[in-house]
Amino acid sequence: MKQFFVFLAIIFLSLSLNAQVEKVIVETYYISDANDATDTTGGYLPAGSTTYRIFIDLKAGSKLLSIYGDAKNPLKFESDSVFFNNKSNGQTFAKDIKASWYSKNTVALDSWLTLGQVSTRALAPAKTYFGVLKSNDNNGSLVGGSKNNGGSAHITAGLISNASTLAGIPVTTADGIDTLSNAPTAWFDNGFTSYDSINDLTLDSTIFGSLVPLKTFESHNCILRNSGTVGVFPDKNEVLVAQLTTKGTLSFQLNIEVEEPIDGSSSSRIVKYLSTDNGALAENEKVNPYLRYPLECGCKDPNYMEFSESFGCNDISKCKTPIVLGCMDPMACNYDSKVNKNIPSMCCYPGYCNDRDLAIVCPSLSNEPLIYLFPNPSNNFMTLSIKAVKDQDVEYSFIDANGAIVLHKYLGNISSDYYENIDITSFQNGIYKLKISVGNSIELKTFIKQ
Repeated sequence: MKQFFVFLAIIFLSLSLNAQVEKVIVETYYISDANDATDTTGGYLPAGSTTYRIFIDLKAGSKLLSIYGDAKNPLKFESDSVFFNNKSNGQTFAKDIKASWYSKNTVALDSWLTLGQVSTRALAPAKTYFGVLKSNDNNGSLVGGSKNNGGSAHITAGLISNASTLAGIPVTTADGIDTLSNAPTAWFDNGFTSYDSINDLTLDSTIFGSLVPLKTFESHNCILRNSGTVGVFPDKNEVLVAQLTTKGTLSFQLNIEVEEPIDGSSSSRIVKYLSTDNGALAENEKVNPYLRYPLECGCKDPNYMEFSESFGCNDISKCKTPIVLGCMDPMACNYDSKVNKNIPSMCCYPGYCNDRDLAIVCPSLSNEPLIYLFPNPSNNFMTLSIKAVKDQDVEYSFIDANGAIVLHKYLGNISSDYYENIDITSFQNGIYKLKISVGNSIELKTFIKQ
């Protein structure tokens, strides 16, 4: 049964291939209200707009190096309504936001990208603000309500104070901002902004800039990278990569680079995780279904034929065909037509039953002459098994699809069970007949060389 257990091990191994990226969390950060819609300083924000935050949940010890789009794997964010960008102090990258700006109008709801960091580096103390889930934020808030300047309409209670339960914890209680001492370095970006040398300005006309309101960003040539980011809480290791505000329905495709520790050593490796299978994965590339949103649901139960690890969520209704393990070789004495997952080591033949009791596995076997040829199909060697016959000559021939004899052998009288390992490596791939003559009786068996 060794091969059977190897088969099960392969299933469980496949389930752990994406273990470094444990999941992607889409947090509903805030839902704007009528007060927020009064501000014109930061630009019009429709009431009912939702601010989402996207976190990559990595296994402890891993670092997020980049988010990117390349020729085969686009980086894509999309909504059926335009994304909001604050036109006064909004930034393409959250690392360029000054902490003091979070108290101004609707800057805290700006759409941006990041690798964890959500403000410029503080001078004293030497800590930098990083994004965390509101549910993990226990250090209060510097966003909204009494902390906000009220925007252009000078709302007395301050903007960004909506306490709708649809957004979970109010941002006035927990703003999803915490500090980290070891900020990443070596920031690099490409494909999001352009430089206007005449006016000495950095321009951004993507969904992350306020120049042109857009519903979609899709690029095959962009990257945001740094020296490596870990989550504020190392055991959770949840790294914020984007904040997006829109009144529409959000969807996205992400590709990320992760530096992972190699088990049992002090070394690490860089692995690229992709949202979709482009059909030509490199050695260091893996597909992770959680990087595509909304998640595609399907059968994630490995006990069903419809199982696939490519699904991001489980839909039990898609699991329709239970896996039946067993022998699918019609030449085996325990062939079972109900089996849909073949385990060759479970097949039994006269004289061979993988160290199991043949009489128990195949009680229907009689003492009359029986001939077996296995495995079938085969690409190199096949075993011919013939039960003992008395006072009858035995010979066999292998005949190809054109009727030509490609191998013939005379065995003579067989007084005991006969076994022969036959080399078929020189045979052309295709369908063959084995013709066996036992005295005046002839038996034909079909097999496939592949």
